Amino acid sequence: MRLNLFVYGTLKRGQSNHERFCRGLISVQEATVRGRLYELPVGFPALVVPEADVRATGTMNYLADAEAARYNKVEASEIPSSWDTVQGELLVFDDPEESLQILDDLEGFQPGEKSFYRRVLIPTTLLETGATVPAWAYALRSASGLYLRGGRWPDI
Repeated sequence: MRLNLFVYGTLKRGQSNHERFCRGLISVQEATVRGRLYELPVGFPALVVPEADVRATGTMNYLADAEAARYNKVEASEIPSSWDTVQGELLVFDDPEESLQILDDLEGFQPGEKSFYRRVLIPTTLLETGATVPAWAYALRSASGLYLRGGRWPDI
């Protein structure tokens, strides 16, 4: 079983948390999601996604979450949107139980509790092929911080 995770900040290649928290990685691909990106005052980014794109919310049953992503059909919306395209990477792990527990701890996500981030299953578009796949991502419920109009962090 595999875990698809869309990352847009410190877990991307070359960023501060990639080497330490992305062990067991099978592949990395450039990808995008629909949303808005903000730089928080503490110096890292946060993603806000449209509620219509949320297919599931993360639980503590990591294998069930990996299964949900595996069988959840997602399609890119053809409806024009006021949301941005957020640039990031699709990370694929082969150990969903271990990886999700470590990443949930890093991101402060605790299912069923008020957490800073929530883990959501959203449509993710691969840049190389244009295919849309379901992936988990850590997102805020509402806007916070400096809006990054270009949908990329760091904003270079």
